[in-house]
Amino acid sequence: MITKLLIANRGEIACRIMRTARAMGIATVAVYSDADSKALHVRQADEAVHIGPSPAADSYLVGAKIIAAAQATGADAIHPGYGFLSENADFAQAVIDAGLVWVGPKPYSIRAMGLKDAAKQLMRSAGVPVTPGYDGSDQSVERLTAEAEAIGYPVLIKAVAGGGGKGMRKVDAPADFAAALESCRREAKASFGNDEVLLEKWITSPRHIEVQVFGDSHGNVVHLFERDCSLQRRHQKVIEEAPAPGMDAETREAICAAAVRAAKAVDYEGAGTIEFIADASEGLRADRIFFMEMNTRLQVEHPVTEEITGVDLVEWQLRVASGEPLPKRQDELSINGHAIEARLYAEDPAKGFLPSTGRLDHLYMGAGDRIETGVEQRDTISPFYDPMIAKLVCWGADRPEALDNIVEACEAVEVEPVKTNAWFLARLCDEPIVRQGAMTTGFIGENLERLIALPKADDALLQYAADDFATELVPGSISNPLYQLHQLRFGIRLNGPERRTVRLQADGELVEVAVGEHTLAFDTMRRSVIDGPTRTYFEKGYAHRIRLERPEGTGQASAADGAIIAPMPGKVIAVDISEGQTVTAGQRLLVLEAMKMEHALTAPFDGTIAELTASPGQQVQVEALLVRIERTGGDST
Repeated sequence: MITKLLIANRGEIACRIMRTARAMGIATVAVYSDADSKALHVRQADEAVHIGPSPAADSYLVGAKIIAAAQATGADAIHPGYGFLSENADFAQAVIDAGLVWVGPKPYSIRAMGLKDAAKQLMRSAGVPVTPGYDGSDQSVERLTAEAEAIGYPVLIKAVAGGGGKGMRKVDAPADFAAALESCRREAKASFGNDEVLLEKWITSPRHIEVQVFGDSHGNVVHLFERDCSLQRRHQKVIEEAPAPGMDAETREAICAAAVRAAKAVDYEGAGTIEFIADASEGLRADRIFFMEMNTRLQVEHPVTEEITGVDLVEWQLRVASGEPLPKRQDELSINGHAIEARLYAEDPAKGFLPSTGRLDHLYMGAGDRIETGVEQRDTISPFYDPMIAKLVCWGADRPEALDNIVEACEAVEVEPVKTNAWFLARLCDEPIVRQGAMTTGFIGENLERLIALPKADDALLQYAADDFATELVPGSISNPLYQLHQLRFGIRLNGPERRTVRLQADGELVEVAVGEHTLAFDTMRRSVIDGPTRTYFEKGYAHRIRLERPEGTGQASAADGAIIAPMPGKVIAVDISEGQTVTAGQRLLVLEAMKMEHALTAPFDGTIAELTASPGQQVQVEALLVRIERTGGDST
């Protein structure tokens, strides 16, 4: 049995593997780059070894460093996780040659399934249905063009060594084929060092169905049923679930049996996934489901299979790698309920899903049934690696319950200041087509504009924010600075009625909101994060940034410390003071022009201009520091 395990990975999968290893009494060794020196997987491991600079090519992808770390720490096995070196047959062989246990399939199996054209030919001989297409050795433009014509448009060009959505092009018409082929080959050469391609018939109503398989060294192979990963963006999975909606028992038996035949054809050991493309134009039917490829590793989405079967797949991996037979026979495995996984990323859907890196100053993910993560609050999302924050996994007795739970989990996410796709995930899982289980792999792309439209703060949230700002300002004597600020913000007149509205800047838009009685109870689903004059309110997975827009331009972004901050983007059109000048409370300091209106910013108290960064004609961004005043007496607090 394995006694000490080195995990050749990082982030959530490293933490996931450590959790099972710890439960089995196996000591763990982490490896880390410069960027990950304080990462959660390093903190959780029994030992940790530095393996190089931050770029993966200099650290996590250098097999010799990883093997050396295992030898130096006395580890007797290496688990590759997913990604990085997990499907590298040469690395697997090097681990074995070093006298270590490789927690994964044989190098032969990895190579057999590594090239898509050879894998398809092998699957045909094993009786596994494959997508109609061309995977021959003649790679001339003339032959490929002729084969595309014979298959019939639209066709899909795929790099034989591809993966992760790279090296794939859909071609709708003959006139576009040559350019698409050249582009695909160029990308494949750059990404995989191999520019050979295959052609497949484009499936018009495609569903991505995959089957979890598991083999051992005693000749046993079982399946753990199917998953549906049809909700994708640019061939990258976004939502995964098990079992597949609309899968009847007969079709399930046929596709799972085909997956077992595929695994046996390569003498498979360990965890693997057989991916199929289904033509769902007439529902899920066995004669319309075709082999795509095999992933010879543990999948990112393996938790949904664990949730419906009660099996710990990492434990199975470690036991099988130690030479044990599979813990269960096929007739001992069954489906219980439904599970859905959502991939929570540090990215901005409204800006083309650009990664959003930085420190997680505020992080809350408490609503999911199961949360797989490699970060904690105050950790950093690095620009060097995949920006995943967590996988949110929810189980339900049936699919509607599981969907309700995953929507609730995504809506409850709170992250600041890093942006996330939580609100996009919640909206996606609540779509009618998704609820019906009728989605295809093109659903996100076909509905992207609607799906990424930014959420607006609703009236209830704006009212909550207005009252929340108001409750911190408790009136006192007229000389009390808080009382004076209260007057400025809310328009109280000593000899007249109180003005019951305030102007808020909510996500960059000005709105006027009536102020309530300031008795609204604190709602944990709308907790606020205070960052200077701005507060972030979380609603349905989205972080709304709201601040007060001050009447008469009081400008005291933080009256207590004398920082005068731009309340919105604009142009400085007048500066009335200079550094070192003495000013009195209410004195105009400068004028900002924004949204065709002039805003006079005034001193919050008597003091001296300690810092002046604004100048006439300067364009400034929201919350830019313009002036800093030191209170008379030298105490700015």
